[in-house]
Amino acid sequence: MKYFHRRKTARFGLRAKNKLFDLNKILFNPDWFLVGLIFGIIIFGLIMLASASSVESFRRYGGTYMILWRQFSRGFIPGLFFFIILARIDYRRWEKNTVLFFIVSVVMLLLVFIPGIGSTYGKGSHSWINIFGISIQPAEVVKLFLIMSLAGWFSYRGHERNSDFWNGLVPFGIIFGAISLLVVMQPDVGTLMVLTAIAISVYFLAGARFSHLALLGLGGICGVIVLLFSATYRLKRLLTFIDPSLDPQNAGYQINQALIAVGSGGWFGLGFGQSRQKFAYLPEVIGDSIFAVISEEIGFIFACAIVFAFLLLAWRGFKIYQGINDDYGKYVVAGIIIWFVFQAFFNIAAIIGLMPLTGLTLPFISYGGTSLAATMAAAGILVNISSQIQKSK
Repeated sequence: MKYFHRRKTARFGLRAKNKLFDLNKILFNPDWFLVGLIFGIIIFGLIMLASASSVESFRRYGGTYMILWRQFSRGFIPGLFFFIILARIDYRRWEKNTVLFFIVSVVMLLLVFIPGIGSTYGKGSHSWINIFGISIQPAEVVKLFLIMSLAGWFSYRGHERNSDFWNGLVPFGIIFGAISLLVVMQPDVGTLMVLTAIAISVYFLAGARFSHLALLGLGGICGVIVLLFSATYRLKRLLTFIDPSLDPQNAGYQINQALIAVGSGGWFGLGFGQSRQKFAYLPEVIGDSIFAVISEEIGFIFACAIVFAFLLLAWRGFKIYQGINDDYGKYVVAGIIIWFVFQAFFNIAAIIGLMPLTGLTLPFISYGGTSLAATMAAAGILVNISSQIQKSK
């Protein structure tokens, strides 16, 4: 009897071990390069945030690493959970939830305007919701949900209907217009830029005609003009982009301080933790200005490595896009990669004076729990799609 019990226990242990092995294979077998690249950027971001946030952290919370701890506990840990779960679940299961993703996106963007749930940030920006003591920035989650929604909708309809005016352009305009309007009302023009890049790119890949894209471009230009003249600070940002010395103490203050930080870093930087601009000179050192602190501390050479890392991410995403066979997977991959790479480009370009400041954060690196968790969740889906390619070979 004891012998039978030992054999049964051994067989159960072997099955459990095999099941664990299979789980590990599904999670990490597909693309070590992709996983290593993503977590390499994240770890680098946490290290640089520890330095960039030290002064601001002490001022806010009385501790040098409190902001780093908040990023770790409220961003990295939840993000790691979502990454593992979404890397484990077959991405095709999300295709049937296309409508749900859109509805949840609209609801989350509406919640920021409800008293008691929504909260303001800065100069009256409605960007956050607080539920059961948990703060969430809906616009960051909506970036992922919009990708999943558009991917499912376009793949279901097919290229022929997507290229039609009434069956393609008009419904797309209504869907994206609803999301855009709610984002503009917050207001969050930076996020709108990223959402536009995502939506137009996925629409193009889904079969949009160039004439339809031109109509959208014309509408976008009209929208930009309206946004510029509806808020004076946006027009001032554009003018200071053209001439940074125009208003150095007000509208041009952040870009001038950012350029000082980038320029003072030289080729190899002042040294880790040695930034001078983070001492109350440079605004938003933990947010959209963190690239300036990185450039100041580790220099031009290593700052370029960040750009190279995102270019590698774009290349890897392109390889995954080529390897996946179904349209849904292709659109999801394209949307996620465009999100990561374009937002990084917008952030870095603004900080070095190549485009007006938008307030966009640097993905995986800037402070923001919702942002980090959302990007890690999207990365988990990307890893799962990569795993499907590996298993099909």
